[in-house]
Amino acid sequence: MSITVRLLFLLLVIGNVGFFIANGVVDEYQRDDFPAEFVFGSGTSAYQVEGAVLEDGRSFSIWDTFAHSGYYNGANGDVACDGYHKYKEDIQLMADTGLEAFRFSISWSRLIPNGSGSVNAKGLQYYNNFINELLSHGIQPHVTLFHDDLPQILEDEYGGWISRKAVKDYLAYVDICFREFGDRILHWTTFNEANVFSLGGYDVGFTPPGRCSSPFGFGNCTNGGNSSYEPYLVTHHLLLAHASAVRLYRKKYKGRQHGFVGINVFAYWFEPYTNTMEDLKATQRAHDFYLGWFLNPLVNGDYPETVKKNAGNRIPSFTKLESERIKGSFDFFGINHYTTLQVKDNPSSLENDIRDFMADMAVTLIFSGTEIPPTQFLVEPLGLQNLLNYLKEEYGNPPIYIHENGQVQPRNGTLIDTPRVEYLRAYTGALLDALRLLVSQDMQSLYRNGSNTRGYFVWSFLDLFELMDGYKSGYGLYYVDLNDKELTRYPKLSAHWYTSFLKGQNISQDDIFLKLDAKDSSSSSH
Repeated sequence: MSITVRLLFLLLVIGNVGFFIANGVVDEYQRDDFPAEFVFGSGTSAYQVEGAVLEDGRSFSIWDTFAHSGYYNGANGDVACDGYHKYKEDIQLMADTGLEAFRFSISWSRLIPNGSGSVNAKGLQYYNNFINELLSHGIQPHVTLFHDDLPQILEDEYGGWISRKAVKDYLAYVDICFREFGDRILHWTTFNEANVFSLGGYDVGFTPPGRCSSPFGFGNCTNGGNSSYEPYLVTHHLLLAHASAVRLYRKKYKGRQHGFVGINVFAYWFEPYTNTMEDLKATQRAHDFYLGWFLNPLVNGDYPETVKKNAGNRIPSFTKLESERIKGSFDFFGINHYTTLQVKDNPSSLENDIRDFMADMAVTLIFSGTEIPPTQFLVEPLGLQNLLNYLKEEYGNPPIYIHENGQVQPRNGTLIDTPRVEYLRAYTGALLDALRLLVSQDMQSLYRNGSNTRGYFVWSFLDLFELMDGYKSGYGLYYVDLNDKELTRYPKLSAHWYTSFLKGQNISQDDIFLKLDAKDSSSSSH
């Protein structure tokens, strides 16, 4: 390891506090500066980490089918990180890292291979073992019930989430989860990135199940679909399913299990491209479409007016009873946030006779001056602060969990992931600023920012099978060597930083340098 890298390492992780410069801000903090009840963790999901796709009774999900269709150029989650067999080793790593909580998903097709009906005993045993292992290490389990992986048999039978039949089957599935695991699970999330599932899977077609229609879809849209209508229909069914699950839990389980049920959405922070009234209105419209599409019904009982107006008769309406049941059907919102985008008004898209969700939004999204997404997220932590403040002001300061936040990098075997450390350090600092008691500029008064955020989860614990590009990129604190038949896990610089932060203790530099040096000589071959 070079002297330059060693010096950079020391600047980033030595001692109890860290150092970063982002947007001109310098800050220092440690774990004890956060509320004691605030939880820090990390996460994965079933298809991305478990592998063992046809083992012990599991059946294919729509993500299996999507991966095997060739979207990832031959890559798939058949083995992934082999988490199904290596879960004890991984949970020990979590404990060693100092995780206070861990977010994972249950594979519907592993628990109920036929989509409905009988429970797979071996799948049930696996998740019981996994949960018990977490608890035995003092790690709080947070469960996602659906993470892009509907059993393929239900997709084949009636079209999956484009059919209202999926609501009934989903409710039966979550009822089993609540019954079997609820004595040990306090935090349930009904859907992961529900808005991305609707858009990626049914508008542009680059996520499971890959449905879309020309000219909006990504690729050839060979799986069928209707990009103009299906995203709105699927979202409608997801919201009905979510509300039904919350109602079931509150009526049947909450009295004795005392848990909480929420939903997860993906959230950019949007800034206007210019200060013109047109771009300011477009920015609010982007918030309404990306966030309000799901959160407005849950808080207010209906979709935002802008969404209903621009989508017209392509967006379903809630009945009065449905609206009453959906309104207030959450205990928290899970937020996945990575970066900030600029918004430019694009009214001409509304002139098209055939439109999809993006055209209805009537904006152009700008990534730091370009419409082409960067290969690595810029460090813009004020975006997270602004997002949390927006959620507070717009939706009544609901309980929030940051379920995903992290830095993407090429998966090339390097353990010196300095950009990830800088990113995580900056965003957790911004999170603290959104929580803590602040001093006003005139130093004459105190005020509380007041974000009701309860936890923060780094995405991801391991380098795993990523939704967008398989094994080409990684977000992990730990590198998984795919060229090693044992799929050995190696801690990156970011894992050491997170451990130091969570445990509030000094790092033994000699130990870390020895570990990194041992891997450094061979990492270039991966």
